[in-house]
Amino acid sequence: MTDYAGRLRLGVNIDHVATVRNARGSAYPDPIRAAKLAEEAGADGITAHLREDRRHISDADIDGLMEALSVPLNFEMAATDEMQAIALRHKPHAVCIVPEKREERTTEGGLEVAREENKLAHFIAPLRDAGCRVSIFIAADQKQIEAAHRIGAQVIELHTGAYCDFHSEGHFDERDAELARLREMSAYAHSLGLEVHAGHGLTYDTVGPVAAFPEVMELNIGHFIIGEAIFRGLAPAIHEMRRLMDEARA
Repeated sequence: MTDYAGRLRLGVNIDHVATVRNARGSAYPDPIRAAKLAEEAGADGITAHLREDRRHISDADIDGLMEALSVPLNFEMAATDEMQAIALRHKPHAVCIVPEKREERTTEGGLEVAREENKLAHFIAPLRDAGCRVSIFIAADQKQIEAAHRIGAQVIELHTGAYCDFHSEGHFDERDAELARLREMSAYAHSLGLEVHAGHGLTYDTVGPVAAFPEVMELNIGHFIIGEAIFRGLAPAIHEMRRLMDEARA
C-alpha cells in the first residue's frame, strides 16, 4: 500500500451515492463502483458510514468495499455493540466513531467524549487491539480533545460543519472565529501526539483555509464531491478538490 506519510490525504465519502440508489430501491448507482472511480482519480482513502437504520450504506456495501479497495477504508460508525462487531469482523484500516441520532439528516455535531469517557475507552480498546486506527469525530473543543487522548484514540477528526455553515450563510465574523478555533485545536491536538483529520461540509470555497493547517493530515469530504460529480463527473470533481488542497498546503 502507498505510504502517504507527510502528504495531506483526501478521503472521499461515498455514502450519498448509496442515498441516490436507495431513493428508488434499485441496484444503481453502485457506491462500490464510485469508490473504485474515486480511487482511480487519486483519493487516498474511502469513507463509508454504516448507520443503524441503513439509510444509505448497507452491510453488503461494506463487504464489497473491503474486497474491492486497495486504498484504506475509513469505516464510520456509532459506538454500539452491533457496529463494533461488524468492525471487528472486517478489521478495516480505520474506524471513526461518530455520534448518531435517527432523526438527523446527517451527523450534526461532534461526539461527546468527555461525558462518556469510560464507556468509549472500553469500546475502542478491542478495535485498537484488532489493528484498526481509531478516530474520534469531535468539535474543536479542548476538553473533548483531551478526553479523546485519554481514552487511547490515535486520531481526532475535527467537525468543520459550523465553519462551513457560517461561510454559506454569510456570517463571516463567526466563520473566522470558528476557523481560528479549528486552527488552535489542530495545533493543540498535534501537541498531544494525536493525528489530526478534519471534515464535514467542506466545499471548493471552504477547503483551502483548513487544508492550510500544517497539523491536519487528512480531509474527509463526501456530500459536496458527490453533488459536484453530477455536473462535472466524479473524477474531475475529485481532481479539483485535490488541486485546491495541494494549492492551499503549498
